[in-house]
Amino acid sequence: MGTLYLVRHGQASFGADDYDVLSEMGYRQSLRLGEYFKYKGISFEAAFTGTLQRQLKTFAGICEGMETLMEAAAWVGLNEYDSEAVIGAIHPHKLEKPTSPEMYRSHFRLLKDGLAQWMGGVVSPKGMPSYTDFVAGITALLDHIRANHSGNVLLVSSGGPISTAVGHVLGTAPETTIELNLRIRNCSLTEFAFTPKRHMLVTYNTLPHLDAPEHTSWITYS
Repeated sequence: MGTLYLVRHGQASFGADDYDVLSEMGYRQSLRLGEYFKYKGISFEAAFTGTLQRQLKTFAGICEGMETLMEAAAWVGLNEYDSEAVIGAIHPHKLEKPTSPEMYRSHFRLLKDGLAQWMGGVVSPKGMPSYTDFVAGITALLDHIRANHSGNVLLVSSGGPISTAVGHVLGTAPETTIELNLRIRNCSLTEFAFTPKRHMLVTYNTLPHLDAPEHTSWITYS
């Protein structure tokens, strides 16, 4: 039986002109996770990432913390959905950069509504695949891992693909997948046990590498 470790990228740059940039905190989170893997004696026979910069930089930080030159295969299906396109599909005007708690809440209310409509096939966000194709890009990798690996495998992605993978394994409704997505923390760890026939959820959205009191302020969501 193998173990698949699914890692969400570290803190990115929410509200900035380019979200796809790992913040200094995000880099520290990824480095710390790598140190944790090294401390626990966890190594990987294979690794996969999407092609987004925040995912690639998180993987690089993990490798630095592990003191390894491990390489990862790029898998486009691990890329996140475009949140601006999702919101734009139901809200025709560009949102201002959030500067207050209410603006942040409004942003995520719109995102939640847009995701529900995309998942239901009601809207087609510009430049994005259908939700069916988005899910297929993730489940195809799960199938690939089961068919080709039997040890520890690392997957570095984003909240959308990871929550979708969890929803697929548990057979949850799209509404539950949205709730899982919006609560996932930066550089969090989700674990699947797997056999050639199936994946099984072991843990979701954990932060064992940030358990110490000095890392309390390192827990972020965006």
